[in-house]
Amino acid sequence: MQRRKFLNNCAAIGSTGVALGMGVLPPGIAFAEESDPFQATSVDAVLRALGVAGAEPSDDIKIVAPKVAENGAAVPVGITSSISETTEIMTIVAANPKPLAARSRFGKGAAASVDSRIKMGRTTELIAVVKAGGRYYMARTDVKVTVGGCGG
Repeated sequence: MQRRKFLNNCAAIGSTGVALGMGVLPPGIAFAEESDPFQATSVDAVLRALGVAGAEPSDDIKIVAPKVAENGAAVPVGITSSISETTEIMTIVAANPKPLAARSRFGKGAAASVDSRIKMGRTTELIAVVKAGGRYYMARTDVKVTVGGCGG
């Protein structure tokens, strides 16, 4: 059985190569571009990789985070969505080298709430993106990160 599967895969790869070479199949279709949102280096790149377009601001998303965090290595953050049919909450730290800090998915009927500690390199904006009912919603807050608690 494995031999047959191997031969089928070889035939598929060969035909794709021929189609590419003849110009019948454009490279963009042949090789789907896969992007990992956790490897993105800007907020816009994260949103593109997640497929988020036109996220609406919402007061139904509550972010609980300190206004001033003395230790940027472990900032306590809580995000709760009271939007019905919430299936996902994403936490983005705008100034971090890799902004997407967390991505949480929820089953039907689950409480859409997340509590965690995240690393923040410096004072920045914290963004919560919620997917609910096939649409995206967003809330933002600022967190000041101090060095040694001195505000520097």
